Amino acid sequence: MYLIGLTGGIASGKSTIAKRLAERGAVHIDADQLSREAVEPGTAALSAIVDRFGSGILQPDGSLDRAALGAIVFSDPEARQELNAIVHPAVRNLGLERIAEAVRMDPAAVVVYDIPLLVESRNEYPFDLVVVAHATPATRLSRLTGIRGMPAEDARQRIGAQASDEERLAVADVVIDTDGSIDETLAQTDRLWEQVRPAPAL
Repeated sequence: MYLIGLTGGIASGKSTIAKRLAERGAVHIDADQLSREAVEPGTAALSAIVDRFGSGILQPDGSLDRAALGAIVFSDPEARQELNAIVHPAVRNLGLERIAEAVRMDPAAVVVYDIPLLVESRNEYPFDLVVVAHATPATRLSRLTGIRGMPAEDARQRIGAQASDEERLAVADVVIDTDGSIDETLAQTDRLWEQVRPAPAL
């Protein structure tokens, strides 16, 4: 197995890179998807979140109201840290399970773990390579407000709640510049794949 940790700020183009690597043959594990699984109804993590933040963060069907919870934690760093302390261990366990499953299926697999909190958790995974999708805050703000329709203040809060560009770049083995066109991002991703793809069988 060759394990790539892929990270970047919100709206930095991580999904574009991950999708391209999966198209080329990599196994894609999405930490955002795992974070949703970790707080499904009936999980210990969701129960702990309700204990901390109250039942107002639940939908009528008992599932997590992510927008209601986000409104709390993205404006309160202490609350965000408490939420991460609940969710992060559950996501880590799911991530390690998925990695082990990929290895069982193909010991030579290239696995791409798309993980926004890589800076905070990189020592918990056996990454062979850390790839950072990098776009300027101005570009990311424009994408959030223009493409996703997010209010500008909400977008700034989301960007500010994450690790800084300097922190991400400090742990990068490879940086993919996503400020340009999608084609430029894909070309850089294809060059990365040529470097890490499994050798053809003899």
